[in-house]
Amino acid sequence: MDSPAAPYTLRGWRSLHPTTRRLISARFLRSIAQGALAVDFVLYLHLRGWNAPEIGLLLMGGGFAGAALSLVVGVSSDRIGRRLFLLIYEAGLALGTGAVLFTQNVWLLVLVAALFGFGRGANGASGPFAPAEQAWLAQDIPAMRRGTVFSFNAALQFWGMGLGSILSGFLPHLLPGATGPVSYDPLFALNLIIAIINYAQIATLHEESPQKGVATLGTEPTAEQDETALRAQHAENLAIRQHENKALTLLTIVNMVNALGVGVVAPLMPYWFSVRFGVGPEAIGPVFGLTFVFTGLSSLFVGRLSEQIGLTKSILLPRLIGIVTLIAMPLVPTFSIAAVLYVIRSIVNRGSMGARQAFSVGLVRDQRRGLASSLNAVSWNVPAAIGPAVGGWLLGMGSLFWPFALASGLQLAYIVMFAAMLGPYDPQRKQASAG
Repeated sequence: MDSPAAPYTLRGWRSLHPTTRRLISARFLRSIAQGALAVDFVLYLHLRGWNAPEIGLLLMGGGFAGAALSLVVGVSSDRIGRRLFLLIYEAGLALGTGAVLFTQNVWLLVLVAALFGFGRGANGASGPFAPAEQAWLAQDIPAMRRGTVFSFNAALQFWGMGLGSILSGFLPHLLPGATGPVSYDPLFALNLIIAIINYAQIATLHEESPQKGVATLGTEPTAEQDETALRAQHAENLAIRQHENKALTLLTIVNMVNALGVGVVAPLMPYWFSVRFGVGPEAIGPVFGLTFVFTGLSSLFVGRLSEQIGLTKSILLPRLIGIVTLIAMPLVPTFSIAAVLYVIRSIVNRGSMGARQAFSVGLVRDQRRGLASSLNAVSWNVPAAIGPAVGGWLLGMGSLFWPFALASGLQLAYIVMFAAMLGPYDPQRKQASAG
């Protein structure tokens, strides 16, 4: 039997469920707005008189707030549906961004920025509501196709972030004669417009209940289902639930190691480039822009690769290359070589994001995918928020090498732990054996 057409072809795109196409489109638009925020929001805060520690605390606080809220959203969305949470997100983003646009209240700015992840570059994710979005996206995608579709979704997010990064250079200059913080009004106007468009897209979608097709436990026997059958079904569901809980626990542990390893170095790379090679944003900016373009292409490749060798191998094999480039970066003599290594590392590490998302939502049944997505988000966001503090402390001690050594060790531990602990849970491997 021929495999389905790739989702980036016209035939493949049309073969996707209408809800899937709409959710992917909404996330692409959102990534454009977030790409602009990732570059301009910190500069906007600086113009408003914020210093570096204050900006760092806001970004870290937003990470912790998002992690806590995402767990609640994920669990709740499994019970009452996912559409409502995305509508709340888009409506809240529109109202919050509009308020920031028309008022100068600093506490309102802090609240909106923390809740909606301003400046964090979330690749189009719907902030703390992302677990609901992720679970809904997986609902209508067959397991064997999930790696390809999620990777295509990730590629569009990276390209959207790249487009937003380009726009960030023009937005502060759109208002004639505007100076200071007011010149950044087009940045918030862009986010407001996209939030309104996405609200309209999601509001017209129909959602099937995530509980559909799941037998209710503890009901009275009927003519078709006697008490013995109910007991057997109850025991089977308990066994499946225990299996899923174990998989989610292992995923949480492995994710935390990965997130800490990424967080120690990745957010501090502009600072490291500047200190190590004496270069400024005019040299660093294009390097970061290139990573989004090439990472999108890499994501498409990893998606197709996952169909050939499985999700586990498609996630881990590129990461080995990433470790080599990471540990080599502080050892090379010139900025150009280090920049090339950084681009390669970003391609192989970030390119597997879609495959990792597909893996996590495939660990459980549909009615628990919100929980799986939220645990995935929390286990990433908390260590990722701590990592920069560790890396910054090491850099502050004058070491330009040890942050990379620590990050490389954590990344190697992640590869070993993922293969040993999560490899047996590969959703595509289970699907293939079942077939």
